[in-house]
Amino acid sequence: MSQLKELLVEELQDLLHAENQLVTALPKLAEAAHHPKLREAFEKHLMQTQGQVQRLNEVFGLLSEDATPKTCRAMVGLIEEGQETIDEGDGKDEFAADLALIAAAQKVEHYEISGYGTARSLALQLNEREVAKLLGHTLGEEESADYLLTEISKPILQQALSQELTGASSEGTTKTPRSAGTAKTTHSRSAK
Repeated sequence: MSQLKELLVEELQDLLHAENQLVTALPKLAEAAHHPKLREAFEKHLMQTQGQVQRLNEVFGLLSEDATPKTCRAMVGLIEEGQETIDEGDGKDEFAADLALIAAAQKVEHYEISGYGTARSLALQLNEREVAKLLGHTLGEEESADYLLTEISKPILQQALSQELTGASSEGTTKTPRSAGTAKTTHSRSAK
């Protein structure tokens, strides 16, 4: 086996282990989510992830290689961090807890985007067009999941900011977060 094909197979084994871990972790994220759209996104991505495991098995078949997972230490760490986020969510309000879940999930998505992008590029270099096509499909799903999480976070963040402002007003103080766009400072330069 060429070194490039060997590298591709190792990347795929890593991704297979990562996806199998996510099949176990995603239901926990869904259960911890408060916002219905976030819970739905995690549940939908679980179904996609199960399909991605099947797709990876198909890729191994196309390459005439065994679908043997190789421990993905990065995903082990990301899953552990996600579990910590779930555990710490009990001490936070619902908005903050959901935003923390989104942050943890997007770290996972970014890892997967990187992994599938690399594997797809290797497959293209090896002229494994069908493999590249399947990996590209999964890459697109991961990018879409990341985008969806960003979109879900926007109203949750606005609700959290509104809650903080309302709480601050009732305490007699006023907070004006920069991210809300209400405290803009304009700097102008005079022409010399």
